[in-house]
Amino acid sequence: MTNNAPEFQHGSAVALLNGEFVDVFSLLGMHASDNSKSLTVRCFLRGAVSVEVICIKTSRKVASLTKENDEGLFSGKMGRRVKPFLYKLRVQYPLSEVDIIDPYQFDSLLAADDLYLFGAGAQQQAYRFIGANWRECQGVAGVLFCVWAPNAKRVSLIGDFNHWDGAVNVMRQHLANGVWEIFVPNVAAGAYYKFEIIDANGACIERADPYAKAMQPAPGNASVVSSAKAHVWQDEQWLAERSQKVWHQAPMSIYEVHLASWRRQGDDGAKYLDYAALTLQLLPYLLEMGFTHLQLMPISEYPFDGSWGYQPVGLYAPTYRFGDMNGLKGFIDACHQADIAVLLDWVPAHFPKDPHGLCQFDGTSLYEHDDPRQGEHPDWDTLIYNYERGEVQSYLLSNACYWLEEFHFDGLRLDAVSSMLYLDYSREAGQWLPNANGGRENLAAISFLQNLNQRIYSCFPGVCMIAEESTAWPGVSHIIDQPLAESIDSNTQHNLGFGFKWNMGWMNDSLGYLKRDPIHRQHHHHEFSFSLVYQYTEQFILALSHDEVVHGKGSLLHKIPGDDWQKFATLRAYYGFMWGHPGKKLLFMGDEFAQRDEWNHDVSLDWHLLQYAPHSGMQSWVKDLNQLYKASSALWLKDCDPSGFSWLDCDNAESSIFSFIRYGADNTDQSEAGNKHPLVFIVNMTPEVHYGFRIGLADNSDVVEKLNSDSAFYGGSDVGNQGVISAEASPYQGMPYSALVTVPPLSCLVIGQA
Repeated sequence: MTNNAPEFQHGSAVALLNGEFVDVFSLLGMHASDNSKSLTVRCFLRGAVSVEVICIKTSRKVASLTKENDEGLFSGKMGRRVKPFLYKLRVQYPLSEVDIIDPYQFDSLLAADDLYLFGAGAQQQAYRFIGANWRECQGVAGVLFCVWAPNAKRVSLIGDFNHWDGAVNVMRQHLANGVWEIFVPNVAAGAYYKFEIIDANGACIERADPYAKAMQPAPGNASVVSSAKAHVWQDEQWLAERSQKVWHQAPMSIYEVHLASWRRQGDDGAKYLDYAALTLQLLPYLLEMGFTHLQLMPISEYPFDGSWGYQPVGLYAPTYRFGDMNGLKGFIDACHQADIAVLLDWVPAHFPKDPHGLCQFDGTSLYEHDDPRQGEHPDWDTLIYNYERGEVQSYLLSNACYWLEEFHFDGLRLDAVSSMLYLDYSREAGQWLPNANGGRENLAAISFLQNLNQRIYSCFPGVCMIAEESTAWPGVSHIIDQPLAESIDSNTQHNLGFGFKWNMGWMNDSLGYLKRDPIHRQHHHHEFSFSLVYQYTEQFILALSHDEVVHGKGSLLHKIPGDDWQKFATLRAYYGFMWGHPGKKLLFMGDEFAQRDEWNHDVSLDWHLLQYAPHSGMQSWVKDLNQLYKASSALWLKDCDPSGFSWLDCDNAESSIFSFIRYGADNTDQSEAGNKHPLVFIVNMTPEVHYGFRIGLADNSDVVEKLNSDSAFYGGSDVGNQGVISAEASPYQGMPYSALVTVPPLSCLVIGQA
């Protein structure tokens, strides 16, 4: 309550009516007057006939307000009352009577410390007070609406609860930090709202809430007040075990999914699966296939289906397409109870120019840079976040924490990190501005990424921070030894502190090799093996993502030359090589059964293909690779340790055969010794069968085929090694023992102790 606020004057009334009176809390609501010897209540209710003030505690009428003009300005004194009290307004309209708890009677609900951290770029929970958040004030339930718009002349809350009238709920301005707020009682969950802004140029614009936790589909694009009902989590054991997990020394086989096209339902195949259906269908499939992780392509609200979620407008709003936020939480909860980790594709590199979004939010370049040489992505026609602004840092940092804290995601995969690191990304000379030291590095973005990773790993033990970074930036997945702010030479490239980096080099080289005719592969032999030269420079994930099967690139199957038999055999051999190669694994949906057509985001995967043996055989092969992978520490324990891998022969270009050994833990430790033995991989990338092929072995134990991609069970020609393979005391390939084996055509053999 403010003291001695001005009485209604003609100018004030006109300004209020037009939504131009900014300091509205000084005028409306309850105020002391007459030297604090009485109280006055003022309100603006367009179209009201009469207004009474009702004491909420006693339910008694305290006063009838006088109508000051025909537009709906009312005021009146509260008799002899001098102590403020909680009240509601009983409003008589021509055809109805309603009770309204006056929002202008409440003081600010924002904490100074929260606002300070927000401006400093250190706020990790801005979503708890900015946006639309349920609150209880003086025993009254309502929603605190808050938005950052420092250059706005006025901000009003508009929605279906106030007839979208910008003069009804003008918000309180906090001049020091550019934040506007209002607490509105009795707002219903599911209510639509936006912010009406008189921008810096005097224009009236409407914007969706950048912190909205739900959004209306296009064309409305309003923000939605989310449900106050909280999901009751049941994954305590998972979170406790996750906090002790060292993923670099654990199996990670990731299944990347676009929820809108993994599987659809309905006679026309147009209806999305909701989270309940995904729990019943996708989760059992993950378990059947043996994947350890599910990675969701972006699910922050996005208006354009063709962006696949990579151009989000509502960064805090789970898309409406699959259900509400509690449905998403329930799905993740079920995954955790089934021992499946869930990763989220996160997009902090750019945002689209949709008019209801962040672009020119308050009439100025608020979230983006003003200069297009810094603020626009030429490739995607999107805008780049201004990482120099503390409020933008808090917006992104809080969003990362939001998904991990509120939804229990197990990690974030950051899209397009390269575009964040370089000021000249995809730009010609003259199209970009150098940093303060004349370099091409985006120092503010680098500092943000370092800060982000340090905070996330500190606050959420056991999560994974993953970078899609396509250049040779050193130290992407290395511990931050020297924060950018402390460096002497800020043009030096710094460790970024991610947990993992996608191995884009391996992907490009190996797929390039795969496309070649087998007769020509001998001339490009080292394309397939070159990744081992730099394998231990980063903590890598081998990713065959959605990017490799779109935009005319064709499916993985159709990248391969030859007839159908050769295509399927080659792809099985390739997957075998991938699962044997050091590094965690990621496979895009549909690749596990060799989808023939390029991925189409508008339709379901071609599940009908599984009725055909080659496709069901491929699916079985991936399933068995996953089972062997999880059961054998040799395939994941030393991914980041050179002692976990040894070439037997990487130079057999003439035959296009690659052979290597993967090592697990020291076999002197007999606990779980069965899954710690070395595994030998032999990968033949030509259609030729090799009989009596000698291979080196680490010891004299008899071995067997653990897996053979040429088995008839997978759709192969069934060439292989029946029964036990006996080791001989004949040193070979640097090993003390060896054995003679049959190597099938276009195949991967995995050999190990029985």
